Amino acid sequence: MRADVREYEVAVPRDLDDALAHVADAPGRWTPLAGGTDLMVVLAAGHLKPCALLSIWHLDALRGITVLPDRVVLGALVTYADVQGHPVLHAEFPMLVEAARLSGALAIQNRGTLAGNVVNASPAADSPPALFAYGAQIELASTKGRRIVPYATFHTGYKTTVRAPDELVTAVILPRSSLPRVDVYRKVGTRKAQAIAKVGLAASVRLQDGVIAEIGLGLSSVAPTPLCASATAAVLLGRTPADALADGLAALEREIQPIDDVRSNARYRRAIAVRLLRDVLEALARGESPAPAIA
Repeated sequence: MRADVREYEVAVPRDLDDALAHVADAPGRWTPLAGGTDLMVVLAAGHLKPCALLSIWHLDALRGITVLPDRVVLGALVTYADVQGHPVLHAEFPMLVEAARLSGALAIQNRGTLAGNVVNASPAADSPPALFAYGAQIELASTKGRRIVPYATFHTGYKTTVRAPDELVTAVILPRSSLPRVDVYRKVGTRKAQAIAKVGLAASVRLQDGVIAEIGLGLSSVAPTPLCASATAAVLLGRTPADALADGLAALEREIQPIDDVRSNARYRRAIAVRLLRDVLEALARGESPAPAIA
């Protein structure tokens, strides 16, 4: 049964300061509404309880991609299409571009925002694994000021985050590096397009003299939140891929917490997550660059 839109209050702030004043005056009351690609699905299904919506789609202060010497700053209203069309992101953050390409249909990509994907906090979201692997940060703003938190610590539980009731996400920040690395993005789904991930993995690895000098590792659909697999990464760090293979796979088995649901089951997800990491490490051990692929 579809919801009755007359049951919802909508506010359209003049600018970002006005939007922050709204959430400061009534913390927890306002639900930010940007692209609306997740929220409108729930609304259309009749599952969105009457609430107060704060429309921020028109706020120019939250748009744009800014390239700085040490980082790239993506405004909260940057869409998947914006990500796909940016040359620096293609050159330096290809896994994020691939995640954006695989997020829904073209209509979703033109309207859905990267920050909205983060705030929605779905364990199956496509972009979080890449953001984890790249060491992304999240900028939060309130009337009291701004703060930046590592994305690795942003999710606190199923559909919950560190964002305070009086804060809005204003940007996603990607640290830049001139050092060469191997990036691998894998998404396993029912089909190759417009499918929610059964398992997703993103790995960004820098090798130095055959040893894993840096590694970022993120997964989707294997835990109550998008998973930054920092414990597994710690086991792999400072070792050759071949030497770390067995211990790394065992660490990932311990770190993930897959479940049974309508799309897959825990046993399959566990086996595939381990297999995806095995493929990455075995290819690196052979001196090959694992090709990004969609299974």
